[in-house]
Amino acid sequence: MNKLNFEQNVFNQLSRRSFLKKTSLGLGTIALNSMLNPSALAANPLNGLLGSGHFPAKAKRVIFLCQAGGPSQLESFDYKPKLVDLHGQEIPPEVMGTQQVSGMVASQTTFPLVKSAFDFYQYGESGAWVSELFPHTAKMVDDLCFIKSMQSDQINHEPAVMLLQTGFQLNGRPSIGSWVNYGLGSDNNNLPGFVTMVSKGKSPSQPISAAAWSNGFLPSHHQGVQFRSGKDPVLYLNNPEGVDMRSRRNALDAIVDLNKMQQEKWMDPAISSKIADYEMAYRMQMSVPEVVDLSKEPDYIFDMYGEDARTPGTYAANCLLARRLAEQDVKFIQLYHTGWDHHGDLPKHMKTQAKETDQASAALIQDLKMRGMLDDTLVIWGGEFGRTSFSQGQLTATSYGRDHHIKAFTYWMAGGGVKPGFSYGETDDYSYNVVKDPVHIYDFQATLLHLLGIDHTKLTYKFQGRRFRLTEVHGHVVKSILA
Repeated sequence: MNKLNFEQNVFNQLSRRSFLKKTSLGLGTIALNSMLNPSALAANPLNGLLGSGHFPAKAKRVIFLCQAGGPSQLESFDYKPKLVDLHGQEIPPEVMGTQQVSGMVASQTTFPLVKSAFDFYQYGESGAWVSELFPHTAKMVDDLCFIKSMQSDQINHEPAVMLLQTGFQLNGRPSIGSWVNYGLGSDNNNLPGFVTMVSKGKSPSQPISAAAWSNGFLPSHHQGVQFRSGKDPVLYLNNPEGVDMRSRRNALDAIVDLNKMQQEKWMDPAISSKIADYEMAYRMQMSVPEVVDLSKEPDYIFDMYGEDARTPGTYAANCLLARRLAEQDVKFIQLYHTGWDHHGDLPKHMKTQAKETDQASAALIQDLKMRGMLDDTLVIWGGEFGRTSFSQGQLTATSYGRDHHIKAFTYWMAGGGVKPGFSYGETDDYSYNVVKDPVHIYDFQATLLHLLGIDHTKLTYKFQGRRFRLTEVHGHVVKSILA
């Protein structure tokens, strides 16, 4: 028998109709069965390992506004008036200590302290100090929980982003969104449980690696799906030219038939994951265009988020889209906004970054609150590290820069079970050392999972002979910030 006849004989014996009749497990049957019998979804690989979690969750979903590059806490939310008097003086050796600095100041012989170029004012009943650069965020301080004692271990961008997102400084581990998806699954079977967006048009010198939303060694359907601006928000989702939905469905059914044959033979979980990927992509063809269409949003919403919200791919538009995804019960939504790496001319660049992000970040809080969603949506704002209190390079009357700083920086959180109008942790008069209640990246990760109802020590995955977890052997829940 020649090859062509052999292949035809195989397909005759294992035709699609025959296979579906014998197994009753075709994708169409699964979809119909899940609609008629919701309990059948328990066998769906898109469901999470833990079901509803280890204990009752305070947050149903997370929106992480990741400000990549290391925003300066000294020009945003950590007010240090003593630097006004010390401006231009050398940072005391006992303050600087032996802390690591980046290679970009290795040849620098003088480290003059520099005050913020911007004024700070107190706002709200909480009396939080906020830079004049963030007037919209300032109006929301009584909804925010500031953590002013964040700490990291990695001084360079890529490993610091990896540590923040995956708990490890090298590529290859699952991201925090993937861990959440693995543990809790998705509440919307027509959209991914983990979506990521990157603001368009930002600094190409500091790209964000897709490893930041990788599934690592977890099954592939836990990977973050990147939504882009333009007519194709998800790459390769649309049908090729000349292929209609019926043809696409028939092709997918044929592929799943073959995959199920392989699954029965090899019992490889990666095959089940691939089947889930194909089916999710098919459902997303109908769900994604609807959720990314902002044209039906009323004018007052665009006014709230700012004019940039009308331009797809901007930070403001992505914040608005994050709210729409949250409404559709997407579990983990991550926004990346690069450009915070201000080694020089910080006053100029900081103004730009604040203008691009301040109004939309505050609007997201306001919008969620207006819709009754803030209580069970955890919103996070922060980067991979902060900046030094001394000037990098030459300090002039109008300009200065700040180096990377990993031992003291600021985050804020809102909703989702954290205390509103609250500030946790303190830094010294230089915002250089934490003097009260340090919060390491691992503690932040443990707390985030806790708010979602997950015990970070118990969410593990066995890979290459050992059990891994997001926080490795570290991390403590910061109970003092819990509402």
